[in-house]
Amino acid sequence: MTTLEDRPVHVADYADALVLSRPAQQLLFTAARSANTFTDEPVTDEQVQAIYDLVKWAPTAMNTQPLRVVLVRSPQARERLVAQMAEGNKAKTASAPLVAILAADTDFHEHLDELLPHLQDPAGRFSDSAGREQVARFNATLQVGYFLLGVRAAGLAAGPMGGFDAAGVDREFFAGTARRSLLVVNIGRPGPDAWMGRLPRLHHDDVVTSV
Repeated sequence: MTTLEDRPVHVADYADALVLSRPAQQLLFTAARSANTFTDEPVTDEQVQAIYDLVKWAPTAMNTQPLRVVLVRSPQARERLVAQMAEGNKAKTASAPLVAILAADTDFHEHLDELLPHLQDPAGRFSDSAGREQVARFNATLQVGYFLLGVRAAGLAAGPMGGFDAAGVDREFFAGTARRSLLVVNIGRPGPDAWMGRLPRLHHDDVVTSV
């Protein structure tokens, strides 16, 4: 097998069984951790652009791409967000160099003429609002996983948090829109004592079966 280097990759390359180098695998998976503290080094718009330029290639059903990202940069917005966080997440959210709210756009179908141009009336397939919200949440959650990997690939650490008042965040940041919050993520360079002890993982045989 050859190693995937910093060069353009085309579909035909998959026939060559390309694999990530061991350091790259460690960066994204085996050595990566959820950070609880960060340095005060800012996260730039250019870094966020680089993250999204990776994340946008995540697979979604019918190319729906419902993930929406709100960067909480102003002190006023940060204060509003911290008020909605669970008690154990308030200090982390207040001190991180950048916080992002990851949300699902339940009106993703409005973009399908552009994202799925070969299909006639793609938006018509999602006319049911309840079914559309289910599709939005599921596929945006897929993209959230890629977003965390994108942060790591950019050389930063992510601190994902589900401990917040989702209804409160939606009122504060998405009132009058079709967006629904899924996850809050702290982003930056890891600070002192950033990592908790590594928790165990299920073994292959506990998870994988063949039929």
